[in-house]
Amino acid sequence: MKEKIITTLNRVTKSGLNSFWRNKWVSTATISVMVITLGLITSLFLLSVVVGSILTDLEQKVDISVYFKLSTTENEILKVKSELEKISDVKSVEYISRQQALAKFETEHENNPLIIKSLEELGDNPLEASLNIKAKLIDNYESIASFLESTRFSSMVDTVNYRQNQKVIEKLSSILGTVRNSGLIATLALGFIAVLVTFNTIRLKIYSMREEIGVMRLVGASNWYIRGPFIIEGILHGLAASLVTTIIFYPILVFVSPKISAFLSGIDIAGYFRNNFFQIFFLQTLVGVFLGVISSLIAMRRYLKI
Repeated sequence: MKEKIITTLNRVTKSGLNSFWRNKWVSTATISVMVITLGLITSLFLLSVVVGSILTDLEQKVDISVYFKLSTTENEILKVKSELEKISDVKSVEYISRQQALAKFETEHENNPLIIKSLEELGDNPLEASLNIKAKLIDNYESIASFLESTRFSSMVDTVNYRQNQKVIEKLSSILGTVRNSGLIATLALGFIAVLVTFNTIRLKIYSMREEIGVMRLVGASNWYIRGPFIIEGILHGLAASLVTTIIFYPILVFVSPKISAFLSGIDIAGYFRNNFFQIFFLQTLVGVFLGVISSLIAMRRYLKI
């Protein structure tokens, strides 16, 4: 039984390989369609990496600050800091003392002698100590602000700047969600189109072999024995398309990457592709093989009624 299965697999594989090489023009057309498809999917993936990098950078720049009344002691502020650090939504908390706030203010306005002179005339430091808070997710700032604005801290807290920046933060949060959801929808839509295009190309090939398939059925060949060579061809199409896509795609990335970096500093697409080459190539191959096999199975079932 085991030998029979191995023999059948060998025959199916050999038949698929022979058909792949025998029908060079159809195979080339199928691979070309899949190369375009894989190229678009890979481009969309890398675009999502770029957009994700930009959005992550924007997220990291978002924060809120809580300013404490001048009467609040440093120990009291540090206790609030400790409580904030225990909240799961909080990424980091930085304490800025009154002296640090004054030094920063003077540095920022060192070219404005009028402001510096006004500070000197005051004599005492008018600036408040504060905590600068970064959340793990942009949607977490609302709950953190509500925690700080509770009556429990009313005797210490002067202002929480979240309300002044609330519209900007909410708008950014909405943009982040829209971009990420759009990327997912575009990927699914492109995958669906890819299956349809590849399916139609393979369908023509299967249709041209309908007489050969009819003979195989007459001599008692099983459905899977008939499907087998086409599945093997689908796998070969996927592998070849993935390889060709990589060969074409990388030089383009090397050419385009410096131009992107000139506009968006810190983003190196070619470097990302090199560092994640095996993962990208594996996923690319997986998608290619999936497209080839699924398209072959659908075409066989719908149009040849096996």
